[in-house]
Amino acid sequence: MRLIHKLIQNTLLLGTVMLAVSCEKVLDVQPFNAFTDESVFTTSARATLALNGVYDAAQTGGPSLAGRGYPFGAATIQQGDNRGEDMVNLQAFYQITYQGTYTPFTANNNSMWDNTYGMINKANIAIEGFKKAAASGVLTAATATQFEAECRFLRALGHHELLIHFARPFLDGNGAALGVPYRDYAVTGGESLERLQKEARPTVAAAYAKLLEDINFAEANLPVTNSGGAVIRAQKSAAIALKQRVLLHMGQWANAVAAGNALVPTTVNPATPTSARSLVGNHALTATPNGSFGFTGGNSISTENIFSVKNDPLDNGSVNGAPAAMYGSTDLLGRGLVCVSPIIWNNTGWLAEDLRRTTLYRNGGTAIGRAMMTTKYTDYSGRGDNTPIIRWAEVLLNQAEAEARVATGISQRAIDLLNMVRNRSLPSTANQYTASSFASRTALIRAILLERRIEFLAEGRRWPDIHRTAQDPITELRSGGIPAKVANGGVTGTTLAQYGIGLAVTTSQPAIPYSDFRFIWPIPAIEVTTNPVIVQNPGY
Repeated sequence: MRLIHKLIQNTLLLGTVMLAVSCEKVLDVQPFNAFTDESVFTTSARATLALNGVYDAAQTGGPSLAGRGYPFGAATIQQGDNRGEDMVNLQAFYQITYQGTYTPFTANNNSMWDNTYGMINKANIAIEGFKKAAASGVLTAATATQFEAECRFLRALGHHELLIHFARPFLDGNGAALGVPYRDYAVTGGESLERLQKEARPTVAAAYAKLLEDINFAEANLPVTNSGGAVIRAQKSAAIALKQRVLLHMGQWANAVAAGNALVPTTVNPATPTSARSLVGNHALTATPNGSFGFTGGNSISTENIFSVKNDPLDNGSVNGAPAAMYGSTDLLGRGLVCVSPIIWNNTGWLAEDLRRTTLYRNGGTAIGRAMMTTKYTDYSGRGDNTPIIRWAEVLLNQAEAEARVATGISQRAIDLLNMVRNRSLPSTANQYTASSFASRTALIRAILLERRIEFLAEGRRWPDIHRTAQDPITELRSGGIPAKVANGGVTGTTLAQYGIGLAVTTSQPAIPYSDFRFIWPIPAIEVTTNPVIVQNPGY
């Protein structure tokens, strides 16, 4: 309710929004505050501007909501990392998230809720406007449908982010737990507000059903190549990859395989990782592990990036919301607030010769000493690194896991797909996996899950994997809840004494078991008190 009142007070485009000026650069800062909701969709240019306003809301939630990178700026990375055990929060900034001490009143979880629904409502307003624009001839039917598909992709992405933070996983009772409200209509006051006030939280299963409807619409109606801007505007490959990801969360392994087959070639050669190109979108692994990162020379736009949320030096999540600012070493002008944990660095399954150790991380300064810091994000002063949301490496590992899970034995195709990602970072294929590397199907899946931890370190993907495997049908693969961690601020000193492959790690931050109410976030208190039909998560 608090959020909805904000949205009603601020029309879709009031404040600073983004104007499309070329296919190379979709989101440029332009002051644009003279249009009302009624006039936004009266010209093609204004309708395009409305669409770009939705993408901007995905980055920061909008100026009226004080986004700081919520929902899909840097915040989605930082929250996903700090809820897991493979990165260490060094200061107070994400301490509440890291230690699981959030309440219905704390800022991080409340900001994720508010800003995500802010983006969703902007998408819904825009969808209604595009339909009116098509009916009046302002937009062609094809353009209006594509714009709607882009908004429905973002709407699905946003609802899924809310589901993994505020609801129990689908595999807990086949979606029987309470989900989050799935808002697929614009709330602008009057009847729409009354409708919202009468809608209780649906089940997780019901929310996922609507989510898949949006993804399927997006897949059917997005272009193979988005002329508005590759990577930072949704394309068909992004919708397929999101569907594959969502089906893994639902435990629908065979459907995940089928979805992935629309992208992944039937035959791949692990000896040449860059050779396999997606069947839609022409995506491929870059030659080096750091090829899809870095502001200089392309700002995280490569063959490997399928969908990213745009930042640039003029439009970003601020010093508190840009990935380079938060993750960067202090000696590189970053704030040094989050470092790599010895938990993953010391894991013997991460080979010493793996190039990711040297090309994506460094011995860097923090506010309290030295630690292993990521260099995936490098625009420390301009804060212009894009936020990686979906990469081709994820599609390959998603497919590997789904193939491994549907197989009755040890899947060679799963091994090949796993090796595609892993071999890219190994100087030689001598250490690649073979069928004899695994004693069982479960061992293969475990290796894929470990590879995900390594490959997506400092990209926020750890929490989604903890969440979806909490009730894994294979008991040995269950995360069990939030794992024990190194203490908040626990990597200190002038040397890297805590880092060393095989070195024991002290985890003084206790684990939070899945049965604990703190496994999921509370619904914001003001949302529950002003809209009693929204039930609070138990325990809060």
